[in-house]
Amino acid sequence: MINRTRRLRKTENIRRLVREHKLTIDDLIYPLFIEEGENIETEIVSMPGIKRFSLDTISKELDEVVALDIPAVLLFGIPSEKDDTGSETWNDDGIMQQAVRFIKKNYPSLYVITDVCFCEYTSHGHCGIIHENDVDNDATLVNIAKQVISHAKAGVDMVAPSGMMDGMILSIREALDNTGFPNLPIMSYAVKYSSAFYGPFRDAADSAPTFGDRRTYQMDPSNRDEGLREATFDDQEGADILMVKPALAYLDIIRDLKNNFDRPIACYNVSGEYAMIKAAAEKGWIDGDRVMMESLLSMKRAGADIIITYFAKDVAKLLLKK
Repeated sequence: MINRTRRLRKTENIRRLVREHKLTIDDLIYPLFIEEGENIETEIVSMPGIKRFSLDTISKELDEVVALDIPAVLLFGIPSEKDDTGSETWNDDGIMQQAVRFIKKNYPSLYVITDVCFCEYTSHGHCGIIHENDVDNDATLVNIAKQVISHAKAGVDMVAPSGMMDGMILSIREALDNTGFPNLPIMSYAVKYSSAFYGPFRDAADSAPTFGDRRTYQMDPSNRDEGLREATFDDQEGADILMVKPALAYLDIIRDLKNNFDRPIACYNVSGEYAMIKAAAEKGWIDGDRVMMESLLSMKRAGADIIITYFAKDVAKLLLKK
């Protein structure tokens, strides 16, 4: 007997009925870059369609996000002043804190997540306090605690620490619990690789390091087992969601976390992944929409429950047409 598996591929309706994985708007988080200042709406050349906004220009973008029913945004702040410690991160009137208050007041249906890191705020572009040409892990943890408390007081719904400091989740959890925010969840950048796919983001967030690189704290792309160890530590320290970053080149890591942890798994479809598809589509070399959807679906298939993606608006528009 011939096994005729094509019977269940014959028409679109039967393909829909037996489809194993579906991408929905509910899966998406949309990153936003908010710059301190006025009358700022600057397109990021290496990320077509993505802009940096000041608070006085961002309403049109937020109106569209809400109209498309995208449930959550991830905020990145670009301050007007930087210093060697990134002290603006815990300024209660800093750009991130202003943005949180603005969005929660004017767009209460949106779930607001803040990136917790220092690279956009430090004069040297690294993710913490520098000592002997490297990031001082434990000194940086003290400042991370101050940063998350400030975000919590501003009214954020979730914090997302991205610096890959050892012990950061425990420090954040204890800081939040001890200051009256025990119910504020943490989405940890639990497995974050030192990746070449971040290039366009550094244009967007003005966060390129002025010396060296981040390989002493972000993970080596060669390592798979280490990802499980990193995720285990963050799980034990109190993370509510575990994230893998980047996504497309690390689908095996997403599956490892899905198989080993009883927590929601997120992935970050990063700027380089976005830029490659956009650039090839503009050249006419690929069908941009189809490649976009296939790429994001691969992340779902690998086990991601949540996808942070610059494609969120494009995806939502396509799905709402159906």
